[in-house]
Amino acid sequence: MLNVENQVAIVTGSSRGIGRAIALAFAKQGYRVALNHTQAGKDIDLTCEQLAAIGADYRVFQGSVADAGFVNEMIKAVVSDWGQIDVLVNNAGINRDKPAMLLSEDDWDAVVDTNLKGAFLCSKAVIKPMINQRSGRIVNISSLTAVAGREGQANYGAAKAGMIGMTKSMARELGPYNILVNAVVVGLIDTLMTKKLSRSIHADLKKIIPLGRIGEPEEVANACLFLASELSTYITGSTINCSGGGYM
Repeated sequence: MLNVENQVAIVTGSSRGIGRAIALAFAKQGYRVALNHTQAGKDIDLTCEQLAAIGADYRVFQGSVADAGFVNEMIKAVVSDWGQIDVLVNNAGINRDKPAMLLSEDDWDAVVDTNLKGAFLCSKAVIKPMINQRSGRIVNISSLTAVAGREGQANYGAAKAGMIGMTKSMARELGPYNILVNAVVVGLIDTLMTKKLSRSIHADLKKIIPLGRIGEPEEVANACLFLASELSTYITGSTINCSGGGYM
């Protein structure tokens, strides 16, 4: 167990997949967890059921991280309820995969607004409370596409690469306030998004992963826990490559 009594973590895009795994992992360690999602339904209901089953202290906020008004109200509510924000995990993301020549402006804007602008807005909103308490952790969930590229993901790759650049710049700005900013570069993980890929694509991808398997959402969550914990107090501006060796 980590020493996280009364600490507060916000996890965006936490209704399912990697976000749900991160929220559950933090709650199991004793964090109070603020969930963010965009659509009501069985996904967020299941996440809440699982959190309730372990006795977690949690709040739920429905809205888009690309909406500055919503983000600011969410952060104000978290501070009002719990008095602090110790960790922000920028996980919210969407994809609209198409070859670049077929990408519409809307396809580009939707992905960049959610994946990159959303991470910026959430990070900006937590900076003041973190500076006031002279501590904090921001963890950005990036992607293998950001560093290795992938066909049909020019918009997604650009947004996720932007997160890495933002991570490094914010780490320099916020280091003097003991706010650590890092990123997790995620490879092929067993989520709804990857389940849509054909068996042949799965087989081809596994061939280039030294560990020879697809990762689990909980393995990404563990990397986030490490970056949020007292075990990583001298790590900032870094990226942890959570891809089974798929990119070196």
